[in-house]
Amino acid sequence: MAGNEAAGRPAPACVLGIDLGTTSVKAALLVGAEQGQVVAESCSRETQAHTSSLEAGPQGMEQNVRRIIRALNECLAALPQQQLQRVSHIGISGQMHGIVFWKKDKGCKWTDCGTGLTFEPEEVSHLVTWQDGRCSPTFLSSLPLPQSHISLATGFGCATVYWYLKKSPDFLKSYDAAGTIHDYVVAMLCDLKKPLMSVQNAASWGYFNSRNKSWNTDILTKSGFPVHLLPEVGDPGSIAGRTICAWHGIPKGAKVGIALGDFQCSVYSCLTERTDAVLNISTSAQLTISMPPGFQPPETPDPSSAVTYFPYFNGDYLAVAASLNGGNVLATFVDMVARWTEELGLQVREPVIYTKIIKAALAQNDSKLSVHPTIFGERHIPEQLASVTNIAVSDLSLGHVTRALCRGIVENLCSMLPVQCLMETGVRRILGSGSALARNEVLRQEVERIFPFPVVYGKDVDAAVGAAMVMFHSK
Repeated sequence: MAGNEAAGRPAPACVLGIDLGTTSVKAALLVGAEQGQVVAESCSRETQAHTSSLEAGPQGMEQNVRRIIRALNECLAALPQQQLQRVSHIGISGQMHGIVFWKKDKGCKWTDCGTGLTFEPEEVSHLVTWQDGRCSPTFLSSLPLPQSHISLATGFGCATVYWYLKKSPDFLKSYDAAGTIHDYVVAMLCDLKKPLMSVQNAASWGYFNSRNKSWNTDILTKSGFPVHLLPEVGDPGSIAGRTICAWHGIPKGAKVGIALGDFQCSVYSCLTERTDAVLNISTSAQLTISMPPGFQPPETPDPSSAVTYFPYFNGDYLAVAASLNGGNVLATFVDMVARWTEELGLQVREPVIYTKIIKAALAQNDSKLSVHPTIFGERHIPEQLASVTNIAVSDLSLGHVTRALCRGIVENLCSMLPVQCLMETGVRRILGSGSALARNEVLRQEVERIFPFPVVYGKDVDAAVGAAMVMFHSK
């Protein structure tokens, strides 16, 4: 965890946390209380920012930055003015890996919004997100080998720059600054002449050495990469600057933290002990543990490894098994049942099917069926898809199949970061979170069956709250 407030200095009166997510923007106001920090107010807005890519076509995944900032402005306008006026610190997180370009002297224009000033993007590109698919495996293999512990992938900022360099070089000539979407917001709020990026976001771009906290400048320069676009790098939890005006009524001069990774902030919002592991099952699924102090990731990535190491706070790392198969597998199963039912001439709504299959599975304590649920593949073995084995006549009911499917989702995650590994790092408890886990008792039963630790549910995982908590705890 980040260090506590320096001795003798009072905690900030009110801290604003912002998360610029893939589909929505969230803002949360935290105030200090005897038992720690409490969320006084929060608000979220859908961004509806997805837009087509002129250069990359259907492989591209881009978002309109104006729509993202509009959603951010709507969020802040919905928060109580009297509390915004008490904000002394702002923590900002957002979707990692992605990249947005802008002109330093024309990044935004400030206008009066009635309750203070607000900014609107000016000479700014679309955001090319982490979901972007323009960099094919062939293209990636043509790039120089990074000196980094994280394998380069499509959607990573530096890979996207290389793509423009080779496919559309004139595009890059229009801009002289780049960052993640949350780096852009910090740069605008503080009027930074050169963007500042945390180690967390830099590692997510590729071509960054987390050990010495520096870009692979030599490797990049030799291949003609426009290194002037790379932001300066700072430690997560540090202050990037101060607001240059009263933004939505937040006092001018409020301290703004360096932008953080949404994943790290989500974990920070609920992980209070090093001996906790965080299990999140929503659309996809992740199992996360804190590595011991002093741990350093390997010098080079192991593409066949299911575990990735993310820079956390104070030089620590998180070990993460990130599965592409979670609640989306159950949703696909429900959709399949709905389609089959329709083909038989019947109409049953998907929410009804979901409720009934869970009820049927609760009546079946066991199932000999073995379901390997990876219909979406996995990053470390993309070619291995789903399979069902050990099919017996006795286990063909909807209850048996659903039970086996839920078990398969948990077992798959467990195979990526085994129980033995958790024990060796001193894990004593599992914190369960995520929408799929919250609404599915069968999934919870399988978690408790497979992990030999107590499981605690209901710990809210919230990146906006985590970003605010980091500012509360930062020096």
